[in-house]
Amino acid sequence: MSAKKVTKYDLVEAVYKDTNYERKMVQDVIERLLEEVKRSLGSGETIELRGFGTFEPRLRKRRSKARNPKTGEDILSVAPHYVAAFRAGQDLKNSLLALAVKD
Repeated sequence: MSAKKVTKYDLVEAVYKDTNYERKMVQDVIERLLEEVKRSLGSGETIELRGFGTFEPRLRKRRSKARNPKTGEDILSVAPHYVAAFRAGQDLKNSLLALAVKD
């Protein structure tokens, strides 16, 4: 399976072609959706999209020893911090299973 990236532009184009709404309107809706996702996660809220999945802020514990993946350099400590976590919903899992069968 090739690892093709789908960009925000690709999403806008796909929705534009499927709906025939104005490209600018589709772009604005997608931008606003992503901004709302960032705002919600940033304020500690969980986002549940039925059939797709759940985004949630998750606390990563403090670590006394870590490594910079880019340089390989050891870092003495990493403070606790939040990361965005995603759990796939059942419909998405089923779609991915169907993809695995094709390979």
